[in-house]
Amino acid sequence: MSSNETLKQIIEAALLAAGRPLSLDQLQALFEKEDEPEKKSLREILAELTEDYLGRGIEIREVGNGFRIQVRSEFSPWVSKLWDERPPKYSRALLETLALIAYRQPITRGEIEDIRGVSVSTNIVKTLTEREWVRVVGHRDVPGKPALYATTKEFLDYFNLKGLSELPTLAEIRDLDSINRELELKDPDKLDEEPTESEQTPDEVMDAQPVVETDQLEENEIPEDESGQKSEHSTVSETQDTSVDAEKDELEADQIDQAETGRLYE
Repeated sequence: MSSNETLKQIIEAALLAAGRPLSLDQLQALFEKEDEPEKKSLREILAELTEDYLGRGIEIREVGNGFRIQVRSEFSPWVSKLWDERPPKYSRALLETLALIAYRQPITRGEIEDIRGVSVSTNIVKTLTEREWVRVVGHRDVPGKPALYATTKEFLDYFNLKGLSELPTLAEIRDLDSINRELELKDPDKLDEEPTESEQTPDEVMDAQPVVETDQLEENEIPEDESGQKSEHSTVSETQDTSVDAEKDELEADQIDQAETGRLYE
């Protein structure tokens, strides 16, 4: 049996040369039957390598198909420039379908369509199966025997997951709009729009008041009809004012006559 340090170097070299995840069974197969290490020893070696890689640009990660050496995600912006081709972009419909399969598996195509409210394109299912992210695991025991879809270990490898238990919980998946409302963030696409009444300042609200209509004029203002003449109400008011002035003049005239009459009898 090789020494512990030699075993460690063999495991490290195998993971680096493979370029893909290796399971414990595959690592054991590297050795002759009499020199085959126990799985417990392999896990201890892998734990030591994990500690050795702390603070470095690479790490050992356990995913669906086993263990692999990979570049740390924080260095991907630089390392990705080594390849000319760009990573494929997937539609929202494809990602929604994949998410439903991951969280509700096993699930039929019809059930996916019922949840999404739209039909699932055949190209989406074909893409997911060709990428080996999804596979048929059985058929629902209902008329038509629809296929049941579930995710694969390749799905776990691609998304850097050890198992489905590492998927974020549905409670952690928050709607972006609800987050914006909680943080009172404005949609950048709507910044040019006029603010709502609740968002306007008091000065803006005053400026936005409508023009005062005829029936909202102050009492001392006399409205006019469409012909430019004063209304009937104003004419009645003027007649009343004229009558009061006339009575006042007559009273003053009587007082003057009485005064003159008194002087005549003195």
